[in-house]
Amino acid sequence: MNLHQNLLGEPPATRLPDHPEAREALAASDDPTPVAGRFPDFSAAWAALAENALAAGEPVTAYAYARTGYHRGLDQLRRAGWKGHGPIPWEHEPNRGFLRALHALSVASERIGDAEEAERCATFLRDSSAEAADALKA
Repeated sequence: MNLHQNLLGEPPATRLPDHPEAREALAASDDPTPVAGRFPDFSAAWAALAENALAAGEPVTAYAYARTGYHRGLDQLRRAGWKGHGPIPWEHEPNRGFLRALHALSVASERIGDAEEAERCATFLRDSSAEAADALKA
């Protein structure tokens, strides 16, 4: 008998609904800006904007974009039944926008000197999806 076993189990994995029109618009565009404007609840567009800003050396701008994608994703997670913890699988494509925004928020926070927020976001990412944390740390 394992005395340390959690008898309540893990919460079920949360899988966000697909947004094909937004996903296809982002895939077809070189610039995520109009996609974020047209689909403001699509975290992947905000994550792409944040990643572009980080690559351009604009961490404050990246922070703003990533924070937007993160909060829009949290709203969707809650609507999908997420209770504030539990797995958010990387392998489920619609989850990737939120997870990428969370990673970008961690990186941008670190670059602007907010180490506490950077670590909180990095821990949240690892706790939500170890696969995402590994895939995005490159």
